[in-house]
Amino acid sequence: MIKPIRAVLLFFALALSILPSVVSANALEGLRVWPSPDETRVVIDLSSEADYSYFTLSSPSRLVVDLKQTTLKTKLPLNVADSPVLSKIRKSSPPNKSTYRLVFELKTKVSPQLFKLAPTPGGQYGHRLVIDLPHSAKKSTTPVASKPSSKTQVSKDASQLLGTADIIVAIDAGHGGEDPGSIGPSKKYEKHATLAISKKIAAHINAIPGMKAVLTRNGDYFVNLNKRSEIARRNKAHLLMSIHADGFHTPQPRGGSVFVLNTKRANSEIARWVENHEQQSELLGGAGQVLAKNTTDRNVSQTLLDLQFSHSQKEGYKLATKILGEMTRAGVKLHKKEPVNASLAVLKSPDIPSVLVETGFITNPTEERLLFQRSHQDKLARALTKAVVQYFEANPPEGTLFANRGKVKKHKVQRGESLSVIAKKYGTSTSKLMQTNNLKSSSLAIGQVLTIPGAASAVHVPVAKNPVETKTLTHVVKSGEYLGKIASKYKVTVASIKRENNLKSDTLRLGQKLKITVSLKDLPVRKHKVQRGEFLGKIANRYGVSVNSIRQANKLRSDELAIGQVLIIPNK
Repeated sequence: MIKPIRAVLLFFALALSILPSVVSANALEGLRVWPSPDETRVVIDLSSEADYSYFTLSSPSRLVVDLKQTTLKTKLPLNVADSPVLSKIRKSSPPNKSTYRLVFELKTKVSPQLFKLAPTPGGQYGHRLVIDLPHSAKKSTTPVASKPSSKTQVSKDASQLLGTADIIVAIDAGHGGEDPGSIGPSKKYEKHATLAISKKIAAHINAIPGMKAVLTRNGDYFVNLNKRSEIARRNKAHLLMSIHADGFHTPQPRGGSVFVLNTKRANSEIARWVENHEQQSELLGGAGQVLAKNTTDRNVSQTLLDLQFSHSQKEGYKLATKILGEMTRAGVKLHKKEPVNASLAVLKSPDIPSVLVETGFITNPTEERLLFQRSHQDKLARALTKAVVQYFEANPPEGTLFANRGKVKKHKVQRGESLSVIAKKYGTSTSKLMQTNNLKSSSLAIGQVLTIPGAASAVHVPVAKNPVETKTLTHVVKSGEYLGKIASKYKVTVASIKRENNLKSDTLRLGQKLKITVSLKDLPVRKHKVQRGEFLGKIANRYGVSVNSIRQANKLRSDELAIGQVLIIPNK
């Protein structure tokens, strides 16, 4: 009888050891927080599809999420420093043993949106539960447009009536946050290249009198694709230009392209690939579900109808042609010399001319390197800005400064205005203002009326110094270092290091390599001790800077160097 009893006991022991893995079939593997201007997104990484429920509490405000049959495989609590609505994520006592309870400590009452995302085809992400916490009580899906009208209504402010309004250009940096976009051979992300180039374009545009740039995103976070046009519309943009870096399933294709909207089938294999890739981006960010829930939105419905003959479509084609011309003149290789037709979400704005610029193929090893070179980014930004300026010189919107170029205008001096301020406002010079108005000095009286000379010459695109240039470097973890110490050294946040390296905890190991994107001005000072046989050109090449920049940083009067001499190496 002893052997059968032992066999039964052994069976029950095995059953008990297996039971937890059966009951807890899922695992919470990580939490990522992505604050953006409009909402804070929390992404919960899971080993399998989420089975969840949630409820909210008040006084204080909290969101409680129950993950059924789930165990924890990451570190909690998680303190959130850079969100206006979320302060902390912690665990709490669950209703039963097989459930894991998460508590989101909120700074204010919010209406959360929760949805599940399936694993990505490329295997980058697995099962996810996404929680969007809006930063305001307004629903993000509320249409921006007002009452429908047979004619396009344009509200005019005082600057438009005076003919001094700015042309607003919306620059859309593709992808971001949860959605990396295409990935290059050396694992560089499209989302980083598009943001860097977009910021440079914005800096160029903002340096031109009569023009102003608006970025749909200015950091590493995801913006739903249907919301990007909404941001442009909210800012009364005259144009939307979306910046991307192309990708393909083989490394051979290279060169830039410009896409314009066409509701018919895309006219090339690359265009079809881009369409599929952008649809995948919608799924990565959950935009597809947002669109599905709001098919009654007048803007979306209008967008999905007959756009082929719309005014914005024709204007987009005009701009696309100018962009391709300027890219060619700048020496940028083209993949397609004519605008490419495709049906892409970011182009579907019935009232704003829109183009999507593929700046090159990040899946091509040569172009991946170029897309992350500051000099190449500058070249692209300047070429695209020139094309935008040329387009608006030929098609100036009513009431803008561009529309009144060449016309004589009157200006009444206001309190605090100087001659230089007025000159900059109208894109002219102080000397021309003095000459036109027969002024013997630059002193002005309040209420004085000045004649503003017309500017007949072409608009010059100045070389803008972008204050937000960044560089991605690799930091090797040394003994005694921790995330807070490393973040302080490079003047970045702990959260940004964790996002960039997909860290699920704060624990680091000796020798671990971390990618850190830092502002050039915040890079640690580099010093170089001159060795035998070294000269300025060789040292400059080693650090990827110019000889002249080393001369200026060290105030060198000649190029002669002494062995052992210590040089400061500038970051750009």
